[in-house]
Amino acid sequence: MIKKLKDILGIEGAKIDILLPEELDLDDKLLVGEILMTSQNDKIVEGLEIKFIEKYKRGKKDSLLVDEYVLGHIELDLMIPILADQEERLDFKLPYNKVLSEMDRIQDSNFFGGIMVSMAKKLKGVKSTYRVEATAYIKGTKLNPVVVKEIAVS
Repeated sequence: MIKKLKDILGIEGAKIDILLPEELDLDDKLLVGEILMTSQNDKIVEGLEIKFIEKYKRGKKDSLLVDEYVLGHIELDLMIPILADQEERLDFKLPYNKVLSEMDRIQDSNFFGGIMVSMAKKLKGVKSTYRVEATAYIKGTKLNPVVVKEIAVS
């Protein structure tokens, strides 16, 4: 009874980690990484969902605005057995599209516009952070393992 409850809740079940490059060039349009899966008991991974997300902040204090954009998303249907106390690794390639604001387009179009836009972004407190989220769907489990990793971009 307790073992079945642990399986449903994902306790002592599968764990995942995501291995990413230290830095990503946004112009590459392809994120290459690896998913590392382990478990204390035999499990079956039925699928993986991987997202590349930009968190875009602008403004300060009371006027702070935050938006999130999904730059890339893949869903993989799998049937990978994970044996107890063994690692399974899965390479992935996630294509993505960079989201450009009107200010970014002006910045990219000409040198002088780029200088003006850079100064305006600093004054407005514009900042983007990037992260990768991965969810593994485990057979017989209601609470699936999730991992979130931030990645530096250039």
